[in-house]
Amino acid sequence: MSNIELKNHPVWHDLTEILQNIDVNILVKQHISLCDYKVCGYWDEQDKYYEEISLPRTLEAELTSSSIGVTRNKRFLQLKFILTAYRNGVEDNLSHNNGLRIGSLELVYDENLEFIDENWQLDIDSPFLDIKHALQE
Repeated sequence: MSNIELKNHPVWHDLTEILQNIDVNILVKQHISLCDYKVCGYWDEQDKYYEEISLPRTLEAELTSSSIGVTRNKRFLQLKFILTAYRNGVEDNLSHNNGLRIGSLELVYDENLEFIDENWQLDIDSPFLDIKHALQE
């Protein structure tokens, strides 16, 4: 039986190179702009439904983790981001120059970097989010 060590496998070098060449802010902003900065049909952790949540156009994304997934016949890239918003698009004293975290976003792409799926975790109490609740019947 041979020993396989993944730490020196070219896939790690290739993934690192790909991630270094991706501007995560542009990637996230392109994705969000396709949705017109809105998340529709959002369920929070308490199973409360929100018809529409408008995101601030002043948000910044920070890549927090990445992973490669492999199933029987599919491969995918999973990217997780923290989303931070700033008033008027700039850091200010109110947020101690760090902005306010409004949530996280997970994007999944296939091996051709075509979008497959998304997962949102939003801080619905954030003053940066404009929330429209479902209409009451």
